[in-house]
Amino acid sequence: MTKQDSATKTNTEDPLPIISRTESSGCFVCGPDNPIGLKVVFDIEDGKCIGEFVPKKEHAGFRNITHGGILFSLLDDVMANFLWLQGEQCFTARADIRYRDQLEVGQLIRLVSWCEKRKGRLAQMRGEIVRLSDQVTVAEASGTFMLAT
Repeated sequence: MTKQDSATKTNTEDPLPIISRTESSGCFVCGPDNPIGLKVVFDIEDGKCIGEFVPKKEHAGFRNITHGGILFSLLDDVMANFLWLQGEQCFTARADIRYRDQLEVGQLIRLVSWCEKRKGRLAQMRGEIVRLSDQVTVAEASGTFMLAT
């Protein structure tokens, strides 16, 4: 995945329409203009939303372990961005998370999400965080997202 300015994303490998991110440029997870944000860049690859992130010491809860709230925020945003990057504004209606392993700060992770089902204005999403050094799933989430009208 190439790092691109998320305010004007383009994707030459995927024919899906990409919307401008200027309205959410202050987002804590993916906003390029948020001075304390995580600045994750998301893209659509092979029908999934993908991003990468390395947590810093500022993201630790205790003993150099990434705070669970940071992991949850990353999962919520990767699931939402699956829809946003395809031109569909959405809001989290419900989300559940399962933590499977601890994540020390400084380790590269991959964020992945996909849509499992669509019904009316609702999209049922799944997401996971995978530590790239050993391919272990650190956390996974499911969520229902409501599409804006």
